[in-house]
Amino acid sequence: MAERVLVRCPVCRREHSYTAPVYPCGCGAPVALPLLSSAAAVQVRHRTWAGSWISVRCPACGRVDEWPQPELGCGCGTTLRVPVARGRTGVAAPSAEHPPPVARTAPEAVPEPAPSTADPAPAARGPVPRPAFRPVTIRTAQDAKLAAAQYLRWLGFEGVRVAERTPASGVDVRGPAVVAHVDPSTSPAALRDVETLWLNGLNDSVAAVCFALAGYGKDARARADELRLPLFVLDLTGTPRAVNEAAEQLIRTPR
Repeated sequence: MAERVLVRCPVCRREHSYTAPVYPCGCGAPVALPLLSSAAAVQVRHRTWAGSWISVRCPACGRVDEWPQPELGCGCGTTLRVPVARGRTGVAAPSAEHPPPVARTAPEAVPEPAPSTADPAPAARGPVPRPAFRPVTIRTAQDAKLAAAQYLRWLGFEGVRVAERTPASGVDVRGPAVVAHVDPSTSPAALRDVETLWLNGLNDSVAAVCFALAGYGKDARARADELRLPLFVLDLTGTPRAVNEAAEQLIRTPR
């Protein structure tokens, strides 16, 4: 099974239970990153592409692949990097193709339900749950745009497409009901990015959503909260994390 460790935020001292991410090796075996439970998590202040990857050996075939360093977002706004044992072999994780063995037990006798003369009530139909989100691993700036587009489609926006080149408007991803800016740089997104994106959404009468790899500056975050502009941070697995209430509301809104 994937390892689980307790991670303490060095800023607010809050503890989080964190499970190692699982990645597919080229041989088909699932590999979980070997976490270090004895080491403290580190606050991510500045990102570099070279420092955001970790080499892990597959326990099934011995192949060495590079995977994103595991990160965790704390409720206080701090992004934490979870330490990994360098040079260690990954942990074999169960998958649908290779499930863990299940203990067999004798089936219990189940009493037959008593017959009912009442007419059966119609089954209540609730909202159809979303399928599991399938992220796009980010290795390039274009991957970041693809990851954002994939997430918007998962949220229910239709006709979402990625711009081949970022236009002057800063809109990297566009659909009939949404526009999005994706900042793949290693510096926090700026106030101007937030305001420009909001104006684009206002002019087109569509939702505006912002994605960034390195988070947001304080003034950009404050302005986004005023404008009710959803902000998401992308980790290198391609999984977005909501960082303000507008983003949480966007996730909760059915389409």
